[in-house]
Amino acid sequence: MSNKILYLIRHGKAEDHSFLKRDYERNLVEKGINRSQIVAQKIKKQLSKEEILIVSSSANRALQTAEVFGEIVEYSKSEIQQESSIYEAYYTEILKVINKVDNKANTVFIFGHNPGLSDLTNYLCNSYIDLKTSHAAKIILPEGFNFSEVSGSTCQLEGVITE
Repeated sequence: MSNKILYLIRHGKAEDHSFLKRDYERNLVEKGINRSQIVAQKIKKQLSKEEILIVSSSANRALQTAEVFGEIVEYSKSEIQQESSIYEAYYTEILKVINKVDNKANTVFIFGHNPGLSDLTNYLCNSYIDLKTSHAAKIILPEGFNFSEVSGSTCQLEGVITE
């Protein structure tokens, strides 16, 4: 049995903050889409066709990043689970989402925001990373672990996938 894998992915580069649009509604810019496609292609080469689950913050830029990845890894847009609690979440809130994942899933993608995702990676893996936009932390769960058992210092950071 192979170990389960968790990808924590920061949304791609988005529109600048402005008074015309709420932060939640900011969209990806072309550079964000392109970089996300490159990172998704790299991940696709490592994927096995086992059970994949994609969960995304419901903020525009995170959901759009999840859709870019979904297209590349052949995951239906309609299957992406939107989770509003990931938006502006403290890392423990994101962990609660991960802990609820069904045991059938072997590979889980979480799309969200900093500082929550970087903090969560560092909490799970005893690492010191800071995820840039579009970058993905690849985290390996201990052998025999389900996502419900993931907690502080239990996982291994295999690396950060960048464009």
